[in-house]
Amino acid sequence: MRLKIRVRGIVQGVGFRPFIYRIAVKNQLAGYVRNRGDAGVEILIEGREDDIKRFMNDLRAKKPPLARIYEVITEQLKGEPCYDRFEIYKSSYKSELSGSVIPPDISICEECLKELRDPKDPRYDYFFITCTNCGPRYTIIEKLPYDRENTTMRDFPMCSFCHDEYSDPLNRRFHAQTVACPKCGPKVYLTDRDGELVEHKDPVREAGRLLSEGFIVTIKGYGGFHVAASTLIEKPLIRLRKAKHRKQKPFAIMAPSIEAIETFAEINPTEKALLFSYTRPIVLLRKKDEYYLSDLIAPGLHNVGVMLPYTGLHYMLFDEVEDPAFVMTSANPPNQPIIKEDDEALKRLDGIVDYFLFHNRQIAHRCDDSVIRVHGEKQVFIRRSRGYAPAPVILKRNSKRCVLGLGGELNNTACVLLRDKAFISQHIGDVENIETRDFLEEASQHLIRLTNSKIEAVACDLHPKFTTTNLAKRIADENGYQMIQVQHHYAHIASLMAEHDIDEMIGICCDGYGYGLNGEAWGGEILFCTRESHRFKRLGHLQEQPLVGGDLATRFPLRVAAGILYEKVDVMEWLMQHKKNLTHGEMEIEVILKQLETGRNVVETSSCGRILDAVAAILDVCYERTYEGEPAMKLESLAIRGKDALKLNPILRGDILDTTHLIVEIFKNKDKVSKENLAFSAHVYLAKGLAMLAVEKAKEKDVKAVGFSGGVAYNEIMTSEIRKFVESSGLKFFVHEAVPPGDGGLSFGQAVVAGFHYR
Repeated sequence: MRLKIRVRGIVQGVGFRPFIYRIAVKNQLAGYVRNRGDAGVEILIEGREDDIKRFMNDLRAKKPPLARIYEVITEQLKGEPCYDRFEIYKSSYKSELSGSVIPPDISICEECLKELRDPKDPRYDYFFITCTNCGPRYTIIEKLPYDRENTTMRDFPMCSFCHDEYSDPLNRRFHAQTVACPKCGPKVYLTDRDGELVEHKDPVREAGRLLSEGFIVTIKGYGGFHVAASTLIEKPLIRLRKAKHRKQKPFAIMAPSIEAIETFAEINPTEKALLFSYTRPIVLLRKKDEYYLSDLIAPGLHNVGVMLPYTGLHYMLFDEVEDPAFVMTSANPPNQPIIKEDDEALKRLDGIVDYFLFHNRQIAHRCDDSVIRVHGEKQVFIRRSRGYAPAPVILKRNSKRCVLGLGGELNNTACVLLRDKAFISQHIGDVENIETRDFLEEASQHLIRLTNSKIEAVACDLHPKFTTTNLAKRIADENGYQMIQVQHHYAHIASLMAEHDIDEMIGICCDGYGYGLNGEAWGGEILFCTRESHRFKRLGHLQEQPLVGGDLATRFPLRVAAGILYEKVDVMEWLMQHKKNLTHGEMEIEVILKQLETGRNVVETSSCGRILDAVAAILDVCYERTYEGEPAMKLESLAIRGKDALKLNPILRGDILDTTHLIVEIFKNKDKVSKENLAFSAHVYLAKGLAMLAVEKAKEKDVKAVGFSGGVAYNEIMTSEIRKFVESSGLKFFVHEAVPPGDGGLSFGQAVVAGFHYR
């Protein structure tokens, strides 16, 4: 019997060909296996029918742990047997299938870690130790198929020792394209701030010692550069915040072990499993009462983002120091993509860092760290990137067309929707400049090539002035694609419906801003979405409130609070108490009051994020938003320690939740009730009011599913309170698990609308 097999999925760069070789030999079959130019694998086998049946069973049941099989296509061949043994053939550049993809970068495996620590092993202390089961993949591939010459490892010819392992079917480095050792592989070296070599026999551990002593060190990793510093000494952190223009935004940290993390943070079993997983994300952990790291790491927050080492180099950094963790934040200038070039690092970080820890392997593609938060036992992606991208989200249905989604303006990603798979790019960032726009376009094109996709439509936000909208128009015009604009909050709910395969849903969508159907500023919406009608309907929303000074109010929450409280309390007296928290003091207060009196330069918004901002300002939690979501995040950190002291009943006026009532009550009680309790009461009022409105609409329309999406869905208190009310009403409640609820999941929602719903 002769059989030709094509396998589609994550089957290149995960030890799949060596695996096929072993099960073919075990089952006494002849033929070959080879990679294809479409990221799939082609197999031809000859042998007895029973042996081939066993081979096919093994193919699915015993596949490598990192492999994902989406489709197996078999074709029985005629003719006599042509092969007398089974071999791994040189790759083919044919591209007939689509939908396969290169795996994400994988953290160092336990076997490589043991070898790293074994003085008798040839790769002892080798920072770039990898095998078939671990190491970089996505960030080194330049084109398909996944062979060494198509990656940035082509600059490092294998020595005889590495080549022998690479050629040995019984070795776990058999056909591992990243195989290398100290003799033939990438080299690591330390330089000063001017790029001058610092002679040292052990540059990695010397970098760790420098960090422990209070120096700032830039470290080149798999998908870009990190800037690292001590977590115990404040001087380098003050320098770092000043140089990076990050007044308050939290830094991620890397700890050497779970035991080290447990000295300063609480960890539940779900969080521990995530920290230990091969994806090695940053996990937001609650600070212990005995938290002793610098307050400059995550100022004003109850949690801190922590990851474990994911390369040999990272483990070695901690070997000769006692530090419980190092700051490990992405090296990028404000609003720029993560740095990946050596020269760029020296130029962009000049005057910021003291030393550079370089290696001489090029980075093909940028890839930031992933960030996850755990609600109960459920993971919530804040950023889906290294370790996950570009592995697809598998859907239950096939899309009608192949679509490229370009996302929104903040926390951007791209998405290629192909049949039943959504391939979401790594984190792109805020598309506010040419560099990030070019990164988005480059990442999109790379994703299209990797998946061998034939794009038919490009989807983007409804906002006419977004950079991504203009990019979508240009791409559509240049390639003859259909351009489809999708309302912001509809995209959020559509992504949630697709993730859970829901036909109709009442969606609660809350965030800071989204362009409404008629250009309004939406952000606290109740939507009815259905697959059958291919559209959505806005059924309710938060009360519209004034933004005094337009965009200025999104930066300075005192302006939002003043707009809501105007005519309800003596706003002027209160603002005068806070004149030092306004950029221009009394002069600015006069302008604010004049604008409220005349209505000039005042924008109305239903944003939930702005209501949380107002509460944060009234409770003296945050007066200036220096990073996205800052006032709301700090308010949640305060509320975590509180209880519902006010017990306010949400006021619904028709299809609108009254938020003025909430803000006035918070203001009246700010000197009578603890801030923690007021903060918690504000969350409960909003969550319960939104849930009441959603449940009412669900029952009116006989819809059984209620979902929660948008940036506010990162908030654990809001999510928990909405869940309690919805489920107690006998309805099913859905939140995101596979894609971020914030704007990092927007490209997926846009692609879903364009691919499944749009007529």
